[in-house]
Amino acid sequence: MATTALNQAIATLQSRGCFSNSGSHRDSLNASVRLISKGFKVEVGLLRGGSYCSRKRSFSLVQASSSQTTVFAAISSPSKSTGTSKDSPKKSNEAALILIRHGESLWNEKNLFTGCVDVPLTKKGVEEAIEAGKRISNIPVDMIYTSALIRAQMTAMLAMTEHRRKKVPIVMHNESEQAKAWSQIFSEETKKQCIPVVTAWQLNERMYGELQGLNKQETADRYGKEQVHEWRRSYDTPPPNGESLEMCAKRAVAYFQEQIEPQLLAGKNVMIAAHGNSLRSIIMYLDKLTSQEVISLELSTGIPMLYISKEGKFIRRGSPPAPSEAGVYAYTKNLAQYRQKLDEMVH
Repeated sequence: MATTALNQAIATLQSRGCFSNSGSHRDSLNASVRLISKGFKVEVGLLRGGSYCSRKRSFSLVQASSSQTTVFAAISSPSKSTGTSKDSPKKSNEAALILIRHGESLWNEKNLFTGCVDVPLTKKGVEEAIEAGKRISNIPVDMIYTSALIRAQMTAMLAMTEHRRKKVPIVMHNESEQAKAWSQIFSEETKKQCIPVVTAWQLNERMYGELQGLNKQETADRYGKEQVHEWRRSYDTPPPNGESLEMCAKRAVAYFQEQIEPQLLAGKNVMIAAHGNSLRSIIMYLDKLTSQEVISLELSTGIPMLYISKEGKFIRRGSPPAPSEAGVYAYTKNLAQYRQKLDEMVH
Protein backbone atom coordinates (compact mmCIF):
# COMPACT_ATOMS: atom_id res chain seq x y z
CA MET A 1 0.00 0.00 0.00
CA ALA A 2 2.81 2.38 0.89
CA THR A 3 4.53 1.64 -2.40
CA THR A 4 1.32 2.29 -4.36
CA ALA A 5 0.85 5.64 -2.64
CA LEU A 6 4.40 6.68 -3.29
CA ASN A 7 4.19 5.65 -6.93
CA GLN A 8 1.02 7.70 -7.31
CA ALA A 9 2.77 10.74 -5.86
CA ILE A 10 5.72 10.33 -8.17
CA ALA A 11 3.41 9.87 -11.15
CA THR A 12 1.69 13.12 -10.25
CA LEU A 13 5.03 14.95 -10.17
CA GLN A 14 6.00 13.39 -13.47
CA SER A 15 2.74 14.55 -15.02
CA ARG A 16 3.72 18.07 -13.96
CA GLY A 17 7.05 17.71 -15.76
CA CYS A 18 9.17 17.80 -12.62
CA PHE A 19 11.33 14.86 -13.67
CA SER A 20 11.71 16.06 -17.21
CA ASN A 21 15.21 16.58 -18.49
CA SER A 22 14.13 18.91 -21.25
CA GLY A 23 15.06 22.00 -19.25
CA SER A 24 12.06 23.85 -20.72
CA HIS A 25 10.86 26.94 -18.87
CA ARG A 26 7.32 26.61 -17.51
CA ASP A 27 4.73 28.93 -16.07
CA SER A 28 4.42 29.49 -12.31
CA LEU A 29 2.65 26.57 -10.72
CA ASN A 30 1.57 25.31 -7.31
CA ALA A 31 0.84 21.62 -6.88
CA SER A 32 0.07 19.61 -3.78
CA VAL A 33 -0.60 15.91 -3.42
CA ARG A 34 -1.97 14.34 -0.24
CA LEU A 35 -2.39 10.59 -0.32
CA ILE A 36 -3.44 8.65 2.75
CA SER A 37 -3.65 4.93 3.21
CA LYS A 38 -4.03 2.92 6.38
CA GLY A 39 -0.88 3.30 8.40
CA PHE A 40 0.78 5.41 5.74
CA LYS A 41 0.44 9.00 4.61
CA VAL A 42 2.16 10.76 1.76
CA GLU A 43 2.30 14.50 1.39
CA VAL A 44 3.99 16.03 -1.60
CA GLY A 45 4.18 19.76 -2.10
CA LEU A 46 5.50 21.51 -5.17
CA LEU A 47 6.02 25.20 -5.59
CA ARG A 48 7.47 26.50 -8.79
CA GLY A 49 7.91 30.11 -9.82
CA GLY A 50 9.40 30.48 -13.29
CA SER A 51 12.44 28.23 -12.94
CA TYR A 52 13.72 25.12 -14.63
CA CYS A 53 11.93 22.16 -13.11
CA SER A 54 14.49 19.52 -14.05
CA ARG A 55 17.44 21.24 -12.31
CA LYS A 56 15.94 23.64 -9.80
CA ARG A 57 14.19 21.22 -7.50
CA SER A 58 15.41 19.09 -4.64
CA PHE A 59 13.35 16.61 -2.66
CA SER A 60 14.03 15.33 0.80
CA LEU A 61 12.67 12.72 3.15
CA VAL A 62 11.39 14.29 6.36
CA GLN A 63 9.90 11.32 8.17
CA ALA A 64 9.26 7.70 7.37
CA SER A 65 7.99 4.74 9.34
CA SER A 66 5.05 2.37 9.39
CA SER A 67 3.22 3.93 12.36
CA GLN A 68 -0.30 5.37 12.04
CA THR A 69 0.87 8.96 12.53
CA THR A 70 3.91 8.96 10.30
CA VAL A 71 4.36 11.52 7.56
CA PHE A 72 6.51 10.82 4.53
CA ALA A 73 7.03 14.11 2.77
CA ALA A 74 8.80 15.12 -0.39
CA ILE A 75 9.46 18.80 0.08
CA SER A 76 10.33 21.03 -2.81
CA SER A 77 13.13 23.56 -2.25
CA PRO A 78 12.54 26.27 -4.86
CA SER A 79 15.47 28.22 -6.21
CA LYS A 80 15.52 31.93 -6.91
CA SER A 81 13.82 33.18 -10.08
CA THR A 82 17.19 34.38 -11.37
CA GLY A 83 17.83 30.89 -12.70
CA THR A 84 20.90 30.24 -10.56
CA SER A 85 21.29 26.66 -9.36
CA LYS A 86 22.96 27.62 -6.08
CA ASP A 87 20.96 27.38 -2.88
CA SER A 88 20.11 30.68 -1.25
CA PRO A 89 22.31 31.32 1.82
CA LYS A 90 20.79 30.73 5.23
CA LYS A 91 20.15 33.76 7.36
CA SER A 92 22.17 33.85 10.55
CA ASN A 93 20.28 34.12 13.82
CA GLU A 94 20.48 37.31 15.83
CA ALA A 95 21.57 36.91 19.44
CA ALA A 96 22.52 39.09 22.39
CA LEU A 97 25.91 38.82 24.07
CA ILE A 98 26.29 40.43 27.50
CA LEU A 99 29.73 40.88 29.07
CA ILE A 100 30.06 41.73 32.77
CA ARG A 101 33.24 42.21 34.76
CA HIS A 102 32.73 40.94 38.30
CA GLY A 103 31.98 43.39 41.09
CA GLU A 104 34.61 44.57 43.57
CA SER A 105 36.37 41.73 45.40
CA LEU A 106 37.84 41.72 48.88
CA TRP A 107 41.33 41.93 47.41
CA ASN A 108 40.32 44.75 45.05
CA GLU A 109 39.30 46.59 48.20
CA LYS A 110 42.68 45.88 49.83
CA ASN A 111 44.60 46.87 46.66
CA LEU A 112 46.17 43.42 46.32
CA PHE A 113 47.07 41.56 43.13
CA THR A 114 44.41 38.86 42.86
CA GLY A 115 44.88 36.98 39.60
CA CYS A 116 43.64 33.40 39.96
CA VAL A 117 43.30 33.46 43.75
CA ASP A 118 39.65 32.67 44.51
CA VAL A 119 38.41 35.71 46.45
CA PRO A 120 34.72 36.63 46.99
CA LEU A 121 32.95 39.94 46.49
CA THR A 122 32.76 42.78 48.99
CA LYS A 123 29.43 44.28 49.98
CA LYS A 124 30.07 46.93 47.33
CA GLY A 125 30.75 44.15 44.82
CA VAL A 126 27.43 42.53 45.66
CA GLU A 127 25.67 45.85 45.10
CA GLU A 128 27.49 46.33 41.78
CA ALA A 129 26.36 42.88 40.61
CA ILE A 130 22.75 43.62 41.53
CA GLU A 131 22.95 46.97 39.76
CA ALA A 132 24.33 45.24 36.66
CA GLY A 133 21.38 42.86 36.79
CA LYS A 134 18.95 45.77 36.74
CA ARG A 135 20.58 47.13 33.59
CA ILE A 136 20.16 43.86 31.71
CA SER A 137 16.79 42.91 33.20
CA ASN A 138 15.07 43.27 29.82
CA ILE A 139 17.74 41.49 27.76
CA PRO A 140 17.12 37.78 27.02
CA VAL A 141 19.57 35.30 28.54
CA ASP A 142 19.57 31.64 27.49
CA MET A 143 23.02 30.58 28.69
CA ILE A 144 25.56 31.91 31.17
CA TYR A 145 29.31 31.39 31.11
CA THR A 146 31.53 32.32 34.03
CA SER A 147 35.09 31.68 35.09
CA ALA A 148 35.88 29.06 37.70
CA LEU A 149 36.36 31.82 40.31
CA ILE A 150 33.72 32.67 42.91
CA ARG A 151 33.69 36.43 42.33
CA ALA A 152 32.58 35.98 38.71
CA GLN A 153 30.04 33.31 39.65
CA MET A 154 28.58 35.49 42.42
CA THR A 155 28.26 38.37 39.96
CA ALA A 156 26.36 36.24 37.45
CA MET A 157 24.00 34.78 40.05
CA LEU A 158 23.25 38.09 41.74
CA ALA A 159 22.68 39.83 38.42
CA MET A 160 20.10 37.24 37.40
CA THR A 161 18.06 37.83 40.58
CA GLU A 162 17.07 41.15 38.98
CA HIS A 163 16.02 39.72 35.62
CA ARG A 164 12.34 40.18 34.88
CA ARG A 165 11.99 36.72 33.32
CA LYS A 166 12.76 35.22 36.75
CA LYS A 167 14.46 32.12 35.41
CA VAL A 168 16.82 30.37 37.82
CA PRO A 169 20.54 30.07 36.95
CA ILE A 170 21.73 26.50 37.55
CA VAL A 171 25.45 25.64 37.63
CA MET A 172 26.17 22.64 35.42
CA HIS A 173 28.33 19.97 37.09
CA ASN A 174 29.94 17.88 34.38
CA GLU A 175 33.28 17.33 36.10
CA SER A 176 32.44 13.65 36.65
CA GLU A 177 29.72 11.18 35.74
CA GLN A 178 28.58 11.09 39.37
CA ALA A 179 28.39 14.87 39.63
CA LYS A 180 26.44 14.99 36.38
CA ALA A 181 24.03 12.27 37.54
CA TRP A 182 23.47 13.78 40.97
CA SER A 183 22.65 17.22 39.57
CA GLN A 184 20.00 16.07 37.11
CA ILE A 185 16.61 17.80 36.96
CA PHE A 186 13.71 15.42 36.41
CA SER A 187 10.93 17.93 35.74
CA GLU A 188 10.68 19.18 32.14
CA GLU A 189 8.62 22.13 33.32
CA THR A 190 11.29 23.10 35.83
CA LYS A 191 13.98 22.82 33.15
CA LYS A 192 12.13 25.42 31.10
CA GLN A 193 12.47 27.87 33.99
CA CYS A 194 16.23 27.36 34.38
CA ILE A 195 19.29 28.87 32.71
CA PRO A 196 22.39 26.64 32.44
CA VAL A 197 25.55 28.15 33.90
CA VAL A 198 28.84 26.81 32.54
CA THR A 199 32.03 27.49 34.52
CA ALA A 200 35.35 27.46 32.68
CA TRP A 201 38.89 28.07 33.93
CA GLN A 202 39.74 29.45 30.49
CA LEU A 203 37.71 32.56 31.40
CA ASN A 204 39.70 33.10 34.63
CA GLU A 205 41.60 36.30 35.30
CA ARG A 206 45.16 36.16 34.03
CA MET A 207 47.53 34.50 36.45
CA TYR A 208 49.71 37.14 38.07
CA GLY A 209 52.37 34.68 39.18
CA GLU A 210 54.56 35.87 42.04
CA LEU A 211 52.62 39.13 42.32
CA GLN A 212 49.48 37.40 43.60
CA GLY A 213 48.69 38.52 47.13
CA LEU A 214 51.15 41.44 47.03
CA ASN A 215 50.07 45.01 47.68
CA LYS A 216 50.12 46.96 44.42
CA GLN A 217 51.64 50.10 45.93
CA GLU A 218 54.29 48.20 47.87
CA THR A 219 55.16 46.24 44.72
CA ALA A 220 55.59 49.51 42.79
CA ASP A 221 57.83 50.84 45.55
CA ARG A 222 59.92 47.67 45.45
CA TYR A 223 60.28 47.07 41.71
CA GLY A 224 59.62 50.58 40.38
CA LYS A 225 56.46 52.02 38.88
CA GLU A 226 57.62 51.51 35.32
CA GLN A 227 58.33 47.80 35.81
CA VAL A 228 55.00 47.15 37.53
CA HIS A 229 53.18 49.17 34.86
CA GLU A 230 54.80 47.01 32.18
CA TRP A 231 53.73 43.83 33.96
CA ARG A 232 50.17 45.11 34.35
CA ARG A 233 49.59 46.95 31.08
CA SER A 234 51.89 45.56 28.40
CA TYR A 235 50.52 43.00 25.98
CA ASP A 236 53.28 40.42 25.91
CA THR A 237 55.37 40.89 29.10
CA PRO A 238 54.31 38.55 31.92
CA PRO A 239 54.99 39.12 35.61
CA PRO A 240 57.44 36.62 37.21
CA ASN A 241 56.05 33.10 36.64
CA GLY A 242 52.72 34.54 35.51
CA GLU A 243 50.72 35.20 32.35
CA SER A 244 50.88 38.13 29.97
CA LEU A 245 47.70 39.52 28.44
CA GLU A 246 48.71 37.76 25.23
CA MET A 247 48.83 34.41 27.03
CA CYS A 248 45.48 35.06 28.72
CA ALA A 249 43.94 36.05 25.37
CA LYS A 250 45.11 32.84 23.74
CA ARG A 251 43.07 30.65 26.12
CA ALA A 252 40.09 32.98 26.58
CA VAL A 253 39.53 33.68 22.88
CA ALA A 254 40.03 30.04 21.93
CA TYR A 255 37.35 29.05 24.45
CA PHE A 256 35.02 31.77 23.17
CA GLN A 257 35.44 30.62 19.58
CA GLU A 258 35.04 26.92 20.35
CA GLN A 259 32.32 26.94 23.02
CA ILE A 260 30.45 30.26 23.09
CA GLU A 261 30.40 31.54 19.53
CA PRO A 262 28.55 28.44 18.19
CA GLN A 263 25.80 29.10 20.75
CA LEU A 264 25.45 32.68 19.52
CA LEU A 265 25.37 31.57 15.88
CA ALA A 266 22.58 29.17 16.83
CA GLY A 267 20.56 32.10 18.18
CA LYS A 268 21.24 31.58 21.88
CA ASN A 269 21.48 34.74 24.01
CA VAL A 270 24.60 34.51 26.17
CA MET A 271 25.90 36.29 29.24
CA ILE A 272 29.58 36.08 30.24
CA ALA A 273 30.61 37.09 33.75
CA ALA A 274 34.37 37.13 33.98
CA HIS A 275 37.40 39.33 34.68
CA GLY A 276 39.17 42.42 33.43
CA ASN A 277 41.83 40.64 31.36
CA SER A 278 39.80 37.69 30.08
CA LEU A 279 37.03 40.09 28.97
CA ARG A 280 39.53 42.52 27.42
CA SER A 281 40.83 39.56 25.44
CA ILE A 282 37.36 38.68 24.18
CA ILE A 283 36.58 42.32 23.35
CA MET A 284 39.86 42.48 21.43
CA TYR A 285 38.50 39.63 19.29
CA LEU A 286 34.98 41.08 18.96
CA ASP A 287 36.10 44.62 18.10
CA LYS A 288 39.18 43.54 16.14
CA LEU A 289 41.48 45.64 18.32
CA THR A 290 45.23 45.68 17.92
CA SER A 291 47.58 44.73 20.75
CA GLN A 292 48.25 48.43 21.29
CA GLU A 293 44.56 49.32 21.42
CA VAL A 294 43.61 46.59 23.88
CA ILE A 295 46.19 47.55 26.52
CA SER A 296 44.47 50.92 26.96
CA LEU A 297 41.00 49.36 27.29
CA GLU A 298 39.55 49.78 30.78
CA LEU A 299 36.51 47.88 32.06
CA SER A 300 34.62 49.01 35.14
CA THR A 301 33.45 46.44 37.66
CA GLY A 302 29.79 45.56 37.48
CA ILE A 303 29.07 47.47 34.25
CA PRO A 304 27.52 45.28 31.53
CA MET A 305 28.34 45.62 27.85
CA LEU A 306 25.93 44.49 25.15
CA TYR A 307 26.84 43.11 21.74
CA ILE A 308 24.56 41.81 19.02
CA SER A 309 25.73 38.75 17.11
CA LYS A 310 24.30 38.78 13.59
CA GLU A 311 25.45 37.30 10.29
CA GLY A 312 28.79 36.32 11.79
CA LYS A 313 29.53 39.85 13.00
CA PHE A 314 29.50 41.43 16.46
CA ILE A 315 28.01 44.88 16.89
CA ARG A 316 28.55 46.75 20.14
CA ARG A 317 25.27 48.28 21.32
CA GLY A 318 26.22 50.03 24.52
CA SER A 319 27.74 50.22 27.96
CA PRO A 320 25.24 52.14 30.05
CA PRO A 321 26.40 54.84 32.47
CA ALA A 322 23.25 54.43 34.55
CA PRO A 323 20.40 51.93 34.91
CA SER A 324 17.76 54.38 33.62
CA GLU A 325 15.94 52.32 31.01
CA ALA A 326 15.32 55.00 28.39
CA GLY A 327 18.89 55.47 27.21
CA VAL A 328 20.62 52.29 28.33
CA TYR A 329 20.90 50.38 25.07
CA ALA A 330 20.17 50.96 21.41
CA TYR A 331 17.61 48.20 21.15
CA THR A 332 17.29 46.01 18.09
CA LYS A 333 13.82 45.06 16.93
CA ASN A 334 14.15 41.60 18.48
CA LEU A 335 15.19 42.99 21.86
CA ALA A 336 12.38 45.54 21.77
CA GLN A 337 9.89 42.74 21.07
CA TYR A 338 11.32 40.68 23.92
CA ARG A 339 10.88 43.58 26.31
CA GLN A 340 7.31 44.07 25.11
CA LYS A 341 6.58 40.43 25.92
CA LEU A 342 8.00 40.93 29.42
CA ASP A 343 5.74 43.94 29.87
CA GLU A 344 2.74 41.89 28.77
CA MET A 345 3.64 39.14 31.24
CA VAL A 346 3.64 41.67 34.09
CA HIS A 347 0.34 43.19 33.05
